[in-house]
Amino acid sequence: MARQLRFTGTDSKVDGCPALHTDEGTGEIIVQGTPVTDPDDLAQLNHFGPDDAAVAVPRELLVNWGPKEVERVPERVDRAAFRRLFETFKHTAWRLETRRGYASDREDPDFQEFLATGSSPCDPDEPWFVNIKAQTEAGKRVGRVRVADRPMTTEQRFLLDYARHNAAVGEDIRYLWREDAADLPAEDFWIFDSRLVALLHFDDADNITNIELITAPAEVVRYAIVRDEAMHRAVPFHQFAATE
Repeated sequence: MARQLRFTGTDSKVDGCPALHTDEGTGEIIVQGTPVTDPDDLAQLNHFGPDDAAVAVPRELLVNWGPKEVERVPERVDRAAFRRLFETFKHTAWRLETRRGYASDREDPDFQEFLATGSSPCDPDEPWFVNIKAQTEAGKRVGRVRVADRPMTTEQRFLLDYARHNAAVGEDIRYLWREDAADLPAEDFWIFDSRLVALLHFDDADNITNIELITAPAEVVRYAIVRDEAMHRAVPFHQFAATE
C-alpha cells in the first residue's frame, strides 16, 4: 500500500528540491535531495547497507523544516478562546472546509427551514454576522474555500445557499469540487494573520471534538501554502452555484 505523504517544506526558490515530506501513517521523514552515488563517498558512510540510498541536502532544510521534537504535544483551546480569535485577529481570517457535512449545521433551525423550503433564512443580528460585518468594515479580510462533492450532499447544498448571507457581511466564499482538491489535505482549519492555525478535529458524526492551535512557523507556512493553492483553484460561490 502506498504511503500517505504530506509535504512538509522546502527552502528551494525554484523547483521544490530539496524538500521534506512526512509519512502520515508512520511519522517517518522522507528526505528529497540530490543522490550521492560516488563509490568513494558511499564508502565513507557508516552502516550503509546494500539497499540503502543516500541524498545530500542543505543543513538549512533540516533546521527550518525538520521536526523539533520526537512527539509533538498538541495545544488545545476551548470554544470561548477559539471564538475570541475572530475578535482579535488583525488582518485576515481564512478557512478550508473539507467535510461532507457538519453536525452543527444539521442542528441549526435554519437547516430545517432549508429542508422544508429550499431556502435558508438568516438573522443579521446573530453574533457571528455582527462581528464579521464589523471586522470587514474595518478593512480586515475573512474568507473560506469549501470543498464540495459531486453530487453535493444536502448539508453542502445548504451551505451553498447560506453563502449569500456570509457574503452579505463581507466574507469571501469560494468553492472547489473534490476531484479538483485531490492535492489538498482533508483537514478543516482556520488560519489567522498567517501566523496561527486553528485545526478542527471531528468525530465520525461530524462533531468538533477539539480545537488545536498551531504556531510553529514551519507548520503555519504549510497551511498558508494550502490556502494559496485552494484560493488559486476555487471560484466564487455564485459562479459555482450557476454550474452546480
